[in-house]
Amino acid sequence: MADQYTWGLILGAVLGLVAVYNLGLLALYNLVMRNKSEDNGADSLRKTPTPALNGECPFDADVIVVGAGVAGAALANTLAKDGRRVHVIERDLSEPDRIVGELLQPGGYLKLIELGLEDCVEQIDAQRVFGYALFKDGNRTQISYPLEKFHSDVAGRGFHNGRFVQRLREKAASLPNVRLEQGTVTSLLEEKGTIKGVQYRTKAGEELTAYAPLTIVCDGCFSNLRRSLCNPKVDVPSCFVGLVLENCNLPFENNGHVVLADPSPILFYPISSNEVRCLVDIPGQKVPSISNGEMANYLKTVVAPQIPREIFHSFVAAVDGGNIKTMPNRSMPAAPYPTPGALLMGDAFNMRHPLTGGGMTVALSDIVILRNLLRHLSNLNDAPALCNYLESFYTLRK
Repeated sequence: MADQYTWGLILGAVLGLVAVYNLGLLALYNLVMRNKSEDNGADSLRKTPTPALNGECPFDADVIVVGAGVAGAALANTLAKDGRRVHVIERDLSEPDRIVGELLQPGGYLKLIELGLEDCVEQIDAQRVFGYALFKDGNRTQISYPLEKFHSDVAGRGFHNGRFVQRLREKAASLPNVRLEQGTVTSLLEEKGTIKGVQYRTKAGEELTAYAPLTIVCDGCFSNLRRSLCNPKVDVPSCFVGLVLENCNLPFENNGHVVLADPSPILFYPISSNEVRCLVDIPGQKVPSISNGEMANYLKTVVAPQIPREIFHSFVAAVDGGNIKTMPNRSMPAAPYPTPGALLMGDAFNMRHPLTGGGMTVALSDIVILRNLLRHLSNLNDAPALCNYLESFYTLRK
């Protein structure tokens, strides 16, 4: 049977989501309306670019964003629309191919609305998600998100992560004050305890430096910069095995599906009009080998007998198709070192087990908090004031 950790994790995640949405979604929706009116007040900020520093090498931008995944690309959009000059440096600008970051909760969709980015889930064949179906020992039930008080468009969204990221990147790159560049940031530039910018290597291999009064690190779960800005304690309790089921009809349409299996849960949710993502959680850090056939055998003999009968054949066909991917599941509490001139965001800063489905929602919520704080600061070169706002961010996000 599944161990107590796994049971507590999945049941706590599902029940916690319902409780959070009951208490908080209406407040989030009201914030959307309030911040639309605040946009008018940001017009004067848009007309006030940050000046170059006298006597020093002038900054290339107001903000450097390291990484253009969901967090980085959404952040670049948001700050640029408030008049900031944003330099985004992303290691690989080709479309990502991931097996997580594909299910955005309704609270995350409300944050997209608040940021004016809701159109980024359009034209990517995203599927609406209205709740979860739970399966255990032949029994099944369904839990809906409490969305009765919201517009009919408010729901979760399932999609290909790469398509969503590319839409966010394209929207950011279309803004005149965003410079989106492919390159690898190798280090942060520090002067007297303050981060002044970054050193990076371009796609062509050229070593360059970029300067800005604020550097925001969003380089993901494999961040090579976070150790300069936090005390990372990364835990890897399990691994995900990912498959895509084609032309599969889920028992509960437009719902995520959670099978409380032995030894741990199995997830299914739609990511396009004809594709369903399957994630099999395997406890520990070691998984059966894909290359020698051990993984396919495990999926067919241990996993397949426990999944709903309606999707059994689609599951087996996906295993036989051989496109099986794995990834470690990481969790990491936020433990930042408040550092003048720099900030962590996204998976580089804080991770929770992907079973909770909350990573993108947390990142988008953090962006809203930071945007609202920085709107009070027209000149990011005011280092003491900027430092105070950055420390406030770490407090407010809790």
